Amino acid sequence: MTAVNTKTTAILNKADSMCTEHLLDARPAGFLNKYNKKWHLAFVTIYCSRTLFSLVRNHNSKVSPIPDHVCLPIPPENGCFKIDETTLTDIVKEKKLGKLHIIGGVNGLVSSLQTSRNGGIKDGAEDIARRHEAFGSNTYKKPPSKSMFHFVVEAFKDLMILILLGCAALSLGFGIKEHGLKDGWHDGGSIFVAIFLVISVSAISNYRQNRQFDKLSKVSNNIQIDVIRGGRRQQISIFDIVVGDIVCLKIGDQVPVDGLFLDGHSLQIDESSMTGESDHVEVNSKKNPFLISGTKVVDGYAQMLVTAVGMNTTWGQMMSHVNGDKNEQTPLQVRLNKLTSAIGKVGLAVAFLVLVVLLVRYFTGNTTDENGNTEFNGSSTKADDIINAVVGIVASAVTIVVVAIPEGLPLAVTLTLAYSMKKMMADQAMVRKLSACETMGSATTICTDKTGTLTLNQMKVTKFWQGKEAMDGASSSISPFVVNLVHQGVALNTTGSVYRGSSGSEFEFSGSPTEKAILSWAVLDMKMDQEEIKRNFTILFVEAFNSQKKRSGVLIKKKEDNTVHVHWKGAAEMILVMCSSYYDASGVMKDLNGEERMEFKKIIQGMAASSLRCIAFAHKQVAETEEENVKEKKKLKEENLTLLGLVGIKDPCRPGVKKAVEDCQYAGVNIKMITGDNVFTARAIATECGILRPGHDMDSGAVVEGEEFRNYTPEESSQFMEKLSRGSFP
Repeated sequence: MTAVNTKTTAILNKADSMCTEHLLDARPAGFLNKYNKKWHLAFVTIYCSRTLFSLVRNHNSKVSPIPDHVCLPIPPENGCFKIDETTLTDIVKEKKLGKLHIIGGVNGLVSSLQTSRNGGIKDGAEDIARRHEAFGSNTYKKPPSKSMFHFVVEAFKDLMILILLGCAALSLGFGIKEHGLKDGWHDGGSIFVAIFLVISVSAISNYRQNRQFDKLSKVSNNIQIDVIRGGRRQQISIFDIVVGDIVCLKIGDQVPVDGLFLDGHSLQIDESSMTGESDHVEVNSKKNPFLISGTKVVDGYAQMLVTAVGMNTTWGQMMSHVNGDKNEQTPLQVRLNKLTSAIGKVGLAVAFLVLVVLLVRYFTGNTTDENGNTEFNGSSTKADDIINAVVGIVASAVTIVVVAIPEGLPLAVTLTLAYSMKKMMADQAMVRKLSACETMGSATTICTDKTGTLTLNQMKVTKFWQGKEAMDGASSSISPFVVNLVHQGVALNTTGSVYRGSSGSEFEFSGSPTEKAILSWAVLDMKMDQEEIKRNFTILFVEAFNSQKKRSGVLIKKKEDNTVHVHWKGAAEMILVMCSSYYDASGVMKDLNGEERMEFKKIIQGMAASSLRCIAFAHKQVAETEEENVKEKKKLKEENLTLLGLVGIKDPCRPGVKKAVEDCQYAGVNIKMITGDNVFTARAIATECGILRPGHDMDSGAVVEGEEFRNYTPEESSQFMEKLSRGSFP
């Protein structure tokens, strides 16, 4: 390479010398003056440069060209993360499974987002701030708050107000024309004052309530979501979710953000709110791992990896194009508009008839003035007199319309509703619009849930039955074999979790109130170690709990000996039907015949009558081939199980609920309770709250199970609903 470069340099120098000498010798001596020499030198330089370029290009040796551009690596906008916001959003929104596989699947995405499948993101302010900066926060753009002027304009849109404005203007104009400014403004001016009062009261009240409701909306929209951060499950505000979080989903939850399926079982999603399709969509890690915000979990449970938040989600982009303003009229407004329209039509008809009659009488000479002289004498009557007479006749017709419209009615309605709203606010009932008081005043029946509404939703296990014996709660008095089976059923057949930071710290339980109550009982009273049990078993299949089945099941394999087991947990009356045997307190398995089955039913009814929610546990060891059958049929074994035990969970009534029920009943409002609990538990709670009287039993029709109601004929259903609305049960 050095020899080639030396040779090339020599050729170039020689060519340059020859070219310069040839050009400089081409003119006689003295030909070039001072300036010509400069131009000639420039020409020589250009010519020689072109010659040198030609020699180099035609030479056999290759000279490395100098590139005309340089590629420099540009770091991504999000800095420390290996994937950008646009890519994340497109993967889930467009459901690009191939693109997801290219970046390493969900595991690759977990790595790119610097999170952990088991521990989630770091629970620190610095890490959360980095993710906010890179991917945004989980908040949505809201329309600006409505100003006072908006509510003034809305008040002016009322039909009665518009009619009154027209009447007031005509009355004022004709009054001043006929009686002068001093005395002619009284009628029209008084109507304007009434309109001003109506608009002022309505606009100011609605504006104040809108401001208060905006503050309330911030609180009501602040939903608590279960996430895994720093290795433990915890609840955070929905607004605090960031990209990379691990969110826990269960039945009934709305998917808060866009994300990918990470782990879970039997997850079914209702996407009708986004796609319009009513069929439920199965979400899993292989074929369809995509979870869209705004959809609802209808079955199963899962953990999802958050990939987009806020306005970058599908729900956020859709809501940005939706206008939430609704100008619907209340029934009272509709009736008032009809009344105003009817009165206006009658008033206009009468006024028009009077106008025609008076004009005909005037122009036919049938009217006289104060002195008895005929007012209209044909061409001899002055034009000013004719105009004044016609104005007086029109003013009389307008007066009829003004009198017909009740200008005090809007003010009376507005003041009444404003007073009602203040009374409701004193009872801590927020009212956004004055017209809502009308709807509340028309209520005759209130249907309420039980758990969390009538009760505190603070559940605790208070009773445990092993076989037909009530235990004191200590695991020492129960067979260790049965205790181990109960531990398995509680630890593996649950959507909750247990966390303990260190050996000296207290346990933290997460999940639904029922799950937390059972986990707390199993850990504190039965000495269960959930993490150890999870390490010793593999979950093969899960049937998640829902309100129809009222039970959940799990198929597990023990790692030590590869034995396969089925565990069920749910409403005691449902689990009892699936069992053919039971364990007594000493751990001996006994057949569950008809007589003993009746005894267990009495135990369940006794706990339900004490306002306890009764949960049963059942177990069965199955053949190893059962795993394949379950995967094919997607259904666990439900017969010939062994009953492990019964627990009774107490959820105390909310203080003051009985007084509230009595006040409603005294006001003529019927209270109806709707719950998915055992019918005996429901009746006990309803009696305790005062909804049912002690004399109301199952035969009176006051307590009806859902299955019985669904089997009613249309006629029977109508009759029952009529009795329900009147509260006329024997």
